[in-house]
Amino acid sequence: MIDRSVPRRVLPSPEPRGVATVPAALPVRPRTGRLLVLATVFVCAACGLVYELELLALGSYLIGDSVTQASVVLSVMVFAMGVGSLLAKRLRHRPAFGFAAIEAGLALFGGLSAVALYATFAWLGESRPALVAFSFVIGVLIGAEIPLLMVLIQRIRRQDAAGAVADLFAADYVGALVGGLAFPFLLLPMLGQLTGAMLTGTVNAVAGGGLVLWLFRRDLSRRARWTLIVANVTVLSVLACATVLAEDFERVARRAVYGGEVRVAVQTGVQELVLTGPRTGSPRSLDLYLDGRLRVSGYDEYRYHEALVHPAMTGPHARVLVLGGGDGLTAREVLRYRDVASVTVVELDPGVVRLARTDPMLSALNAGAYRDPRLAVVTQDAFRWLRGPAARDRFDVIVSDLPDPGITPSTKLYSQEFYGLAARALRPGGRIAVHAGPLATRPRTYWTVESTLRAAGLRTSPYSAGGRLSGFAAGPDRTPLGASDAPPQDWGFVLASREQVPPLRVDRDTPGLRSLSTRSLQDAARDAERTRVEGLPPSTLSHPRYS
Repeated sequence: MIDRSVPRRVLPSPEPRGVATVPAALPVRPRTGRLLVLATVFVCAACGLVYELELLALGSYLIGDSVTQASVVLSVMVFAMGVGSLLAKRLRHRPAFGFAAIEAGLALFGGLSAVALYATFAWLGESRPALVAFSFVIGVLIGAEIPLLMVLIQRIRRQDAAGAVADLFAADYVGALVGGLAFPFLLLPMLGQLTGAMLTGTVNAVAGGGLVLWLFRRDLSRRARWTLIVANVTVLSVLACATVLAEDFERVARRAVYGGEVRVAVQTGVQELVLTGPRTGSPRSLDLYLDGRLRVSGYDEYRYHEALVHPAMTGPHARVLVLGGGDGLTAREVLRYRDVASVTVVELDPGVVRLARTDPMLSALNAGAYRDPRLAVVTQDAFRWLRGPAARDRFDVIVSDLPDPGITPSTKLYSQEFYGLAARALRPGGRIAVHAGPLATRPRTYWTVESTLRAAGLRTSPYSAGGRLSGFAAGPDRTPLGASDAPPQDWGFVLASREQVPPLRVDRDTPGLRSLSTRSLQDAARDAERTRVEGLPPSTLSHPRYS
């Protein structure tokens, strides 16, 4: 999308010096030709915004920290658009040829940008340089569009420059609206990022090349016409071949990222779900990735879920709320208690719940939790659900099994406002257990979560549990920790209550414990206190503090 301010004062002649002012010889009436140019502006603007959103989405997915990636993409692209506008001055003597060549290049780079970013991430492990490079190139090409279109529309029918700019910008902004809505609601869910970008490039090439090769064909020399035909056919052929091979490419790239045993790969409306491991055998061989991050390792997930759930279950626990935890593993631990009357799981992504219900290995790992009649599922954003009247004063225990606080979209679920809502949902004497990120490697993040809970009026007992045996970080990154100098990994938790500091213990008759005891919890609490970072302000919606 192009965003420029219109000059307050316009010179009488809208044509740059040296540019021909002779009206173009068109195969249609000038009014029809003008409408065709504006329609092409509409289509190209829609395509341009799709490229931009695709870079934002894929950059956030592959690199993480959506705020940083959005800032990088937008700032680089806007700067590049200015550069493109200046470079377009060199093409104003051949506006038709220049515009068609730019659209062919934009279709090629924009259509293949998603494939290139995914490939650099899969095989090089780093896609940030490719993100910046494609943002710059695509921005330069988008920035060169409007100056050349301004010349072309004046070649059809001379008019006041302010009026021509207004018409072009109106078509551009409306096209951007359509592209902005089509990406999340049509292209992404139906085609995915790779194929969606290629289809967008195809539309871009057909619109730009078609306009020039038909409407302005008499402005082109024979050599220029054949150059554009060959260029556009080449671009369309490359995009068609890439589309045909997209599924094979994704399969190979996933193997490069996740290993050779990818069993399930699903793109839901919320995230990408990938299950790896053999199709038969022990569920301990299962790994679940959400948006490329290892979320569950069947080898040692019980350490995490036991430490998260069971300290909070000491005391009344008839009614339990699980925030997140759509994989059913937290619910599995809660449902071990026969005196639990009801468990409510609030999960944003119905795809995770569907996978936990239907996949044989994941269902075996969660012990068929979703078949238990005591469990009910609500597919809704946890923050929004807690604001509703149904959550108030209902639960003896709340277990917050949410993505790491270092992942930007999760920061509101680790805010003072969120914990205030959670505290309101507790019955008198109730407890809330929170996964607060790794304590050993990111102590400031962990103690910010603890500070935020205290700011919400809760009294806290910090603790951590066990080292990761699976070799992956417990935080928001995707970096394997196989190096000999890699720091030890852990899971950090906070147990909190409104009335008093909750004791860290587990009952002797707690069913099925494999890695947890009252003594290990107390030792973990003492170890946690040694890392305390004092004076950290709480994280709020208006001032998120996790990094």
